Amino acid sequence: MRLTINEFAALPNAVDVTIHSLEQALYQVTVSLPAGPHLLVDKKRKTIRTRSLQQMREILQVLPVGTITLRHESAYDEMIGQPPRESSNALEVKLSHEMYPEPIIH
Repeated sequence: MRLTINEFAALPNAVDVTIHSLEQALYQVTVSLPAGPHLLVDKKRKTIRTRSLQQMREILQVLPVGTITLRHESAYDEMIGQPPRESSNALEVKLSHEMYPEPIIH
């Protein structure tokens, strides 16, 4: 499913996002919603992609983001002729904690 950047901006609560590292310096985002992951798209429904991780983080900076995780799945095993794995070889790194924490009330 797809989620436009305007729909994302209108969400009432912060949600977690995953930045997918697709290949050399190419990134796109999925947004974790209760209905499942949604690919982030622009108003013309075209996938938002950047050539810089920092550029993607700047796009997300003004949106209701909870945590940001960077995910990279390697095709290395396949490239060297290893048999298919039963589990994912995805590398996931948390890039942030919740950006919009609950206010502290004294």
